[in-house]
Amino acid sequence: MIKILKKGQYELDDILIRDRSGRDVSRVVSEILFGVKMGGDPTLMNYCLSLDGAKPDKLELTEEEIDSAVAKVEPEVIDTLKEAAERIAAYHKQQIKEGYVLEADGVKLQQKVLPLEKVGIYIPGGTAAYPSTVLMNAVPAKLAGVKEIIMVSPPTDNGNISPVILAAAKIAGVDRVFRIGGAQAVAALAYGTKSVPKVDKIVGPGNAYVAEAKKQVFGQVGIDLIAGPSEILVLADKGSDARIVAADMLSQAEHDTMATAVLITTDEDLATRVMAEIDIQTGKLPRKDIAGKSIDVNGKIIITDTIEEAIDLANELAPEHLELYLDDAEEYADKIVNAGSVFVGKNCPEALGDYFAGPNHTLPTAGTARFASPLSVDDFTKRMSFTYYDQTALEYAKDKVALLARQEGLEGHARSILSRFE
Repeated sequence: MIKILKKGQYELDDILIRDRSGRDVSRVVSEILFGVKMGGDPTLMNYCLSLDGAKPDKLELTEEEIDSAVAKVEPEVIDTLKEAAERIAAYHKQQIKEGYVLEADGVKLQQKVLPLEKVGIYIPGGTAAYPSTVLMNAVPAKLAGVKEIIMVSPPTDNGNISPVILAAAKIAGVDRVFRIGGAQAVAALAYGTKSVPKVDKIVGPGNAYVAEAKKQVFGQVGIDLIAGPSEILVLADKGSDARIVAADMLSQAEHDTMATAVLITTDEDLATRVMAEIDIQTGKLPRKDIAGKSIDVNGKIIITDTIEEAIDLANELAPEHLELYLDDAEEYADKIVNAGSVFVGKNCPEALGDYFAGPNHTLPTAGTARFASPLSVDDFTKRMSFTYYDQTALEYAKDKVALLARQEGLEGHARSILSRFE
């Protein structure tokens, strides 16, 4: 049963559970990464069998296999995925940046914005299929101009990937698809094998093993972020609909037993009603065991004296998802400075952001919204600087550069510019 807490009954760090150190996967992941790096495709095949329970004939899906799977997806689902992709693209197009040139007095400075060559996208499998995650990762990559998008996803026990995931991949413009998951998939993308190309960056969420693998290969390749279990924080005022608040909290609790769902409210009566509703609704969910454990272990209802106090607490927590389920939500929205994604008003459930609204659902977790941002077109680009000086401009700068170089004790730097005038 979810806990109801008042001021003085909780520690800030205990509201959204961030310490996952009890699940020590570092050693296991290190062994998997090393194994794939040294053993390549045969090792990947063995991990498919031992960890995913399947050993496909080949790792990469052919275009014919993808088309055959997509043909099994209902037309209504295809149409909805296409519309969602269009909305995601419309939002992310605004993030596309051009380079710039500054030119004056014989000096030309330029910044170029260039797409990454190859990007790997990890799409979770296992207990659920996530076509929405395919769209959220691949659409911005395509807009950025990435030349090749490589998708990996764990196979089912028959060695296949969910047709709806493949449909989303086709709609979003994914170039190649591999049926591998877990830390071994991250290893293949980071190091490359005979079958799997080495990429420049790996993006996408996954379980603790995937997150740890991304952490360990960072530097060998780029990564988007280290995503933790999902979080939702709902701020609700007096008179709010307890049934809806409970449903919104459970929308994230059903993701994972490690997920965290929290309500902050000023209304004790609402707190009691939400607690009852959560119990009722959890029992009706197909993933009731997952949602129930998430709520029992991590779920909380916090009672504050004022909405302002609730806002301050939300900013301190910096949640992944923040719902302002308030009558005057827009008045409070500008006071939110730390959150991955904010859902403003009583007509804006977090599920809109997961599937359809347009903003990205790959978000900073574990309090990192204090300094990190949602996945964007920027994540699939790099910036390069170019400098040009004519002789007159260089002559003006030479003594100043030499002065600063010598302040740092780097005489070679100073001589490299002065020697041009000797």
